[in-house]
Amino acid sequence: MISRRSFIKTSAIAGTGLVGGLYSTNVLGFEIPKPNTDLYQLSASLMQDWAAALLRLQITDKTRTDDYGGIWCPADKAVHGRVGDTIYPFFYLADQTKDSKYIDASVLLYRWMENRVSQPDGSWLNEPVKGSWKGTTVFAAIAMAEALKNYGQLMDTAFKNEMTARLKKAGDYIHTNFNMDYGNINYPVTASYGLSLLGEILDVPQFKVRGKELAHLALQFISKKDSFLYGEGDPLYQASKKGCFSVDLGYNVEESLPSLVMYGLLTKDEEVLGAVTRCMQTHMQFMLPDGGWDNSWGTRNYKWTYWGSRTSDGCQSAYALMANRDARFYKVALKNTQLMQQCTKDGLLYGGPHYIAHQVTPCVHHTFSHIKALTTVLQYGDPQTKLNPDKLILPREENYGSRFFPDIQTWLIAKGNYKATITGYDREYKKTTNGHATGGALTMLWHKKTGPLMIASMNDYQLYEAGNMQPDSDPFSMSLTPRIEIKLNGSIYRNISDLDAAIEVKTEHNQIIATTHSKLVDKDQQSPPSGPINCTVTYCFADEKVIMKFSYDKNIHADQVKIIFPVIAKQEEKISTISNRELRIDKKPSVVKISANHPITQMPSTNGRVFNFVPGYEAVPFCIAQNDVVIEVGVV
Repeated sequence: MISRRSFIKTSAIAGTGLVGGLYSTNVLGFEIPKPNTDLYQLSASLMQDWAAALLRLQITDKTRTDDYGGIWCPADKAVHGRVGDTIYPFFYLADQTKDSKYIDASVLLYRWMENRVSQPDGSWLNEPVKGSWKGTTVFAAIAMAEALKNYGQLMDTAFKNEMTARLKKAGDYIHTNFNMDYGNINYPVTASYGLSLLGEILDVPQFKVRGKELAHLALQFISKKDSFLYGEGDPLYQASKKGCFSVDLGYNVEESLPSLVMYGLLTKDEEVLGAVTRCMQTHMQFMLPDGGWDNSWGTRNYKWTYWGSRTSDGCQSAYALMANRDARFYKVALKNTQLMQQCTKDGLLYGGPHYIAHQVTPCVHHTFSHIKALTTVLQYGDPQTKLNPDKLILPREENYGSRFFPDIQTWLIAKGNYKATITGYDREYKKTTNGHATGGALTMLWHKKTGPLMIASMNDYQLYEAGNMQPDSDPFSMSLTPRIEIKLNGSIYRNISDLDAAIEVKTEHNQIIATTHSKLVDKDQQSPPSGPINCTVTYCFADEKVIMKFSYDKNIHADQVKIIFPVIAKQEEKISTISNRELRIDKKPSVVKISANHPITQMPSTNGRVFNFVPGYEAVPFCIAQNDVVIEVGVV
């Protein structure tokens, strides 16, 4: 049996110093850059921070046979099947730092993969569980192929040959099984780059041919009106009642669009690069000024974190590498990287801005997935191109009033310092129900001084992908989306569940007024046994405040129907009660003022806050048990 050390070409990595001037080192080997640090300096430092934590979590105890060589997840108390994706970032750091520990770690990861998730047909399982999904083979193949292509000189000949042969088997599996109907759209799109890359480094022409076919077929899945990439859910070819297909912002910006970019750059395919540029410009409309991705409406937003999506790779490898085509793309990549840095503690990327405050243990998947995007930026980007982000204006930094996206039946509002999202998107994920909010819901209310004030979550938190989501054991957990709600005979009826809702937006007297018409329905789109309850919810956006009006058309006992409006606030942010109809939330240095025309009640919660994993925020759950409710929100 060959030892692990014999696979390492130690002469290629002699020494321990950092190279290239990318890092400013302290006693720990890195330091966190200042918030305005250039994208490449920030990426280099942050990825080394993440890598140090991943190394600490790697299991090197040989007595732990099944886990030996894997990276332990502190949240799931297990090793995730895709940890081998970290081989590529580790080889990059081995080359940069001249430290053999990263190659030691890579060899251990490869051995763990072969022992626990490798299959005879050439695939790798998503989790070390019999029958697990095999589509993620394409991500492992890309990571290993990038390591082999760029750092094969660091590998011992025997290890390099073994990895090369294994990649050929993986390529055969992808080539045979992947088509446009294989899983969600992210899989065949990612395979366009995966097969093209494998075809290049393994010299297999049919891989490259199939990669090009998949890339060009993917262009047919860009929506005609708005240029969204669709296919995150099925039915794939059939539109909804409102003419919508399945779009998910998180998977698009963090996985599919980066793959099309990498394919286009690798093959110099200008047709694909032109189409993906337009698509990226559309998706960029949904980046908030603080770097958050507004996926409050997406089909797969059950994996939405404010900075992106739980198990995809990151937007950087699309937006940073395409900044020469639209300079604003650079700012997208920078702002999102800064946000991820703010959500990092002890070297691990937490799944949202309030995970740390709520003392939620982070899933390691966030870190080992997103470290790949930063590696790609450093590997293929141009650090000599430095743009001034202060001179680049993102779409949602503009005060444009309102914009409608018919392909997802969603409005974006920009008025004064407020940014808002209102959606009637009627395509749910596959056969699931009560996933993303709809029904004319206010799924985002954001202010320049505070960030999110109100934000949507899933209507019902459900573990659609139990291996890739964290369970919620809080008995007071609830949806964070503002809504009208009634509970009858064990069923919950909400306006934000109504797929048939209608939205009207107009500008009047220097205000933007959105009026939504919906019904209270359950998860199966059914009204209460007593008959339909029609709802009207109006949002009035002025420069200095937002007014929300809720009403319904039946006289139901007040203890049955509630107007629920959780307000985003960490536990440390003090609430002051001015009267039973007025309160303040101190968000230093700003203060949020909330008032209503009826008494406001704070609903039960754990330690005064509810927390939702989607998208990772704490909130104070307020409600009013009356009809014809008017709520005013302002920030001073």
